[in-house]
Amino acid sequence: MFDGIDLSKINLNEVMGQVQEMADKAKEENANKIFTSKAGGGMVEMSINGNSEIIDLKIDNSLMEDKDSLQILLISCMNDLLKQSDENKKSMAMNMMGGFGSFGQNS
Repeated sequence: MFDGIDLSKINLNEVMGQVQEMADKAKEENANKIFTSKAGGGMVEMSINGNSEIIDLKIDNSLMEDKDSLQILLISCMNDLLKQSDENKKSMAMNMMGGFGSFGQNS
């Protein structure tokens, strides 16, 4: 599993520090990313940031009388946003793993 890596040269504290720095940077970058989903031809529009926090919700007034339709459209938007957020997280994880290309190598 660790073929070609001299484990005696790895400083676990340095590695953990790098992981924490990368995680902090990713969280900060994600706070600035916006994902938006619309349902019902734009009758419901919801936005989240890259940290999966809902930051905006717009509901057409005509839906206020139709609870069932409103629920369906909200669920549709939320599911779409969850997929977008998951894809973003996978992409960020792959980028973070790429940052460990020099793992175990001394400079």
